[in-house]
Amino acid sequence: MSNHRLKREIFAWTLYDFANTSYSVIVVTVVYAVFFKKYIVGDYSIDLFGLQRNPGDLLWGLSGAASMLLVGITSPVIGAIADFSSRKKYFLFFYSLVCILATMLLFKLQAGMVWQGMLLFIVGNIGFEGAIVFYNGFLPQITTRDNIGKISGYGFALGYVGSLVALLIAMPYAQMANKTGDLSLMQPTFLWAGLFFFIFSLPFYLLVHEQRNPVLTNDTGTVLNGYRRTKETLRRIKEFPEITKFLMSYFIYIDGVNTVIYFSGIYASDSLGFSMQEVILFFAIVQASAISGSYLFGFLTDKLGPKKTINLTLYLWMIVVVGGFLSFTAATFYIVGLIAGVAMGSSQAASRALMGRLIPENMEAEFYGFYALTGKFSAIMGPLLFGLTSLVTGSQRIAVLSVLIFFITGYVLLQRVDEQVTYKKVTI
Repeated sequence: MSNHRLKREIFAWTLYDFANTSYSVIVVTVVYAVFFKKYIVGDYSIDLFGLQRNPGDLLWGLSGAASMLLVGITSPVIGAIADFSSRKKYFLFFYSLVCILATMLLFKLQAGMVWQGMLLFIVGNIGFEGAIVFYNGFLPQITTRDNIGKISGYGFALGYVGSLVALLIAMPYAQMANKTGDLSLMQPTFLWAGLFFFIFSLPFYLLVHEQRNPVLTNDTGTVLNGYRRTKETLRRIKEFPEITKFLMSYFIYIDGVNTVIYFSGIYASDSLGFSMQEVILFFAIVQASAISGSYLFGFLTDKLGPKKTINLTLYLWMIVVVGGFLSFTAATFYIVGLIAGVAMGSSQAASRALMGRLIPENMEAEFYGFYALTGKFSAIMGPLLFGLTSLVTGSQRIAVLSVLIFFITGYVLLQRVDEQVTYKKVTI
């Protein structure tokens, strides 16, 4: 592959990160998260042991957990199918389109449409998270062992630029909603987020070439081959002890990351009294710090190694959780947000790079499927724990503090991983 073509493919690959983070920031973290809790669920309450509680946090956590469960169950098999059929790009387009359409349909929701709001979010999140399985599968194809951390960091950095642009598009709507007190004015942002995702993901499909699997013979029995390979990988997983140990650690600490992402917008709105406009401004600053963090830690990943880099990010996450619990003013929460921004992109980029170093060749999508399986199954626990803790105690601060256990436990388990091991030449 020529150097010019490789640079083009790397740029198109990172541009997909730029595109899809419009969904993650507008729907998962900021606008729809608050919109669902404040507008869709609204003042609805349930009786809990004689106490009136708003179930918004729990319903939001249930929606995230359900979507992650479905992605986790399907991603290893679908990843294996994509590897066998050399159709990662096809699956990436399909899942992305599901996410885009579900996002745009959020525009039609009205107050009180709780189950419809949950269903659309679940479908959209399945599309978003499922697409990432196949997107990650292209990373080892366009990188080397020496620059995989840097390129992974570039992807997340450009992704946070996309988040920042999406938030700037949403800001005028937030200003109108703030002036009128009508959150329904935020609905056009869901249309913009879907269009943004679609338009800026197109270069990926046009410029990134998928390498054909050399063991592929024909397309018949592709589904059966996918199941067979997944079953075989599960049977032989003990032959990849470092991957197993890493995934055990990742299973725990990424749950903490996902929980912070899911509830930070709601926490800022409810516990600190931020308006939608203030929430968007806050997360715009967070995205800016995430851009610098992704670049900085992308280089650190290649210099120090992914394991040490992840260790550093876990220290930052512990500070974020304790800082969020102790924050009672906007100023202190902004400081916590800046630290969280640096930790967010860097922890995900370094984790993706460590997995990319370990996995065997021609099994990228399948093993990134297990990577997704680990992350998505783990993301069932954190949002549910936060939602239940908030519901039972009536305090989001206590719920925030409960997230600390995920980062501490994940850190301890990560120390068992030997990142110098690679299984690149292993065949199954």
